[in-house]
Amino acid sequence: MLADHDGDVRAELRGLQDTLAGSERPNLVLAWLNKTVIASVLREFGTGQRAISHAALDELPVSKPVEHLRAILVAAATLPPRDEHLARLERWIACTLAERGDPGQQELLHRYAIWHLLRRLRQRNHATYATHAQVVTVQRHVKAAIALLDGLAARGRALTDTRQADLDNWLTSDQASHRREAGHFVRWASRQNLTSLQFPATRWQGPTRTIDTEARWAQARWLLHDHTLNAVDRVAGLLVLLYAQTPAAISRLTLDHVQTTDHTVHLRLGCEPVTLPEPLAGLLAGLIARRRGHAALGDQGTSPWLFPGGRPGQPISAYQLAERLRQLGLRPAQSRTTALFGLATELPAAVLAQMLGIHIKVAVAWQHASAGDWTTYAASYSHRKPATADHADPVTRARD
Repeated sequence: MLADHDGDVRAELRGLQDTLAGSERPNLVLAWLNKTVIASVLREFGTGQRAISHAALDELPVSKPVEHLRAILVAAATLPPRDEHLARLERWIACTLAERGDPGQQELLHRYAIWHLLRRLRQRNHATYATHAQVVTVQRHVKAAIALLDGLAARGRALTDTRQADLDNWLTSDQASHRREAGHFVRWASRQNLTSLQFPATRWQGPTRTIDTEARWAQARWLLHDHTLNAVDRVAGLLVLLYAQTPAAISRLTLDHVQTTDHTVHLRLGCEPVTLPEPLAGLLAGLIARRRGHAALGDQGTSPWLFPGGRPGQPISAYQLAERLRQLGLRPAQSRTTALFGLATELPAAVLAQMLGIHIKVAVAWQHASAGDWTTYAASYSHRKPATADHADPVTRARD
């Protein structure tokens, strides 16, 4: 299947050949190779009819078999790693903008989507890959901009000559969708001197749901002490409940985020590593020793991810991890809110940001929302007694 017309396997495909031939489950390899789309693409690779590249795979209809093939090729070092979420988002934006009939509107949306939204996403992520939630957010912003422009066009207006009354009428109409994201587009256009419209941002005033701290501690104690639960679910749930981590952040943790010595386990969630006490330290160490992804092909046990996923060389998806926690009865978003609220009352914003890996502005906002007063923290720090472990460490509090 991988051979060319002379019966030889191309040098670029030998890594894939070794990966498939060395699998411990040949029955799964054969079943996978018998899929029509996989067999067809591999034959095209072998004979040179299709280039061995991400761009060549992008030409195929989007499907799970093709994406799994891509993951195997990356794991076998046949293809270089790529931010798949970002690549899919770029293709979606290109297709969406190509459908716009108005050249002026297309150019405006191109500036907004490519030079603002995508550039900002890359700057925020630095060298890390985009998440599914980030992709959905960008898509919502683009869809909101399109909805607003279409709504104004239906009233015979372009963005440059739209009056405030036209915008207000659209916001109160049934056609208005994604109003919050539409405001983001209007404020961007105003900063670019493309319009004089005003769309004030809604300031976050704190959590809207009830903060149930008792339920948080009860769930944390359950995960700490119930040995019948899966270690992946226990560790992930505790990182949400005790350290206010999102499923997206947890799914992207690697082995490099964990440093272990003879007596301590450190986990780096932000700039400063957190020392994990028992029993969470033992749970994490055991998870590292026994972790194994669900990928039957291409996974040789060398994955760098703390939570390997179903595709070789890739972590578990944030959605799948959140779904596993929901099946346990946890609500990741609400649990993280409760954890942030509690931590913000006990730690200064600067410490919170460094420990949890959140932006300092987010930490300050949560500090204000929880009514935590740290204005005199620096001045009074030297006069305070050292905090005991029971008050300083959320794991110890949950354990007890």
